[in-house]
Amino acid sequence: MKTFLRFMVLATAGLLGGSIVDAQTPTKWKPHDMNRPVPAVIDPGTPGTETSAGRPPSDAVVLFDGKDLSKWSQKDGSPAKWKVGDGYFEVVPKSGYIYTRQPFGDCQLHVEFVEPSPAKGEGQDRGNSGVILMGLYEIQVLDSYQNRTYADGQAAAVYGQYPPLVNASRPPGQWQTYDIVFHAPRFGSDGKLVRAARVTVLHNGVLVQDNVEIHGPTATDKPYEAHPEKLPLALQDHNHPVRYRNIWLRELAAE
Repeated sequence: MKTFLRFMVLATAGLLGGSIVDAQTPTKWKPHDMNRPVPAVIDPGTPGTETSAGRPPSDAVVLFDGKDLSKWSQKDGSPAKWKVGDGYFEVVPKSGYIYTRQPFGDCQLHVEFVEPSPAKGEGQDRGNSGVILMGLYEIQVLDSYQNRTYADGQAAAVYGQYPPLVNASRPPGQWQTYDIVFHAPRFGSDGKLVRAARVTVLHNGVLVQDNVEIHGPTATDKPYEAHPEKLPLALQDHNHPVRYRNIWLRELAAE
């Protein structure tokens, strides 16, 4: 019984099997050590409002500053064809996905979007787009305000895998936010999966994906295939004029 209890205590504390807690527990520094390096100081920025975008943190990579799509391209590398308006850009239906010119892996991503108003269509044919991490792992964008569809395809779903914990959608015409923490998958030198991708999502400030393990590329039922640690972020053209603004990303140190 004592052995069993000790095992449970260690497991609960995250001290078995090289867990995340074990990896994050410092061994060099004593508690309250004044010689321990302190975190870098940044300006955290400001939140957006219904009429204006917020200001990104000072250490963020700004992917859209309200002026142009120079940080984005079509899949073939040509200039992005989506429409730029007053502080936002808009999907041009049938023009194709757009991709960041810079590749990214582990990151904190902030995206603001607004669904077309008045609403048109129903189910998946209503304000459909997507935020596609590494061009492979999609967080669904959809007008899910009083709009029924399959659970793993509504707004803030890990598409085809995980419904959101709650539906936190605002009405069409109101700006919404996704705050995403993403950890990319890792592959060994033999190309085999070592660690699956994981993602946490807040929709309009509400936790809707809680560090879930992504099973593989969300557009297919295929398993993981080895790929680089960094790939471009994509936004989906699904033939609906969804608007975006204030997109920024903070790269996270690889674990």
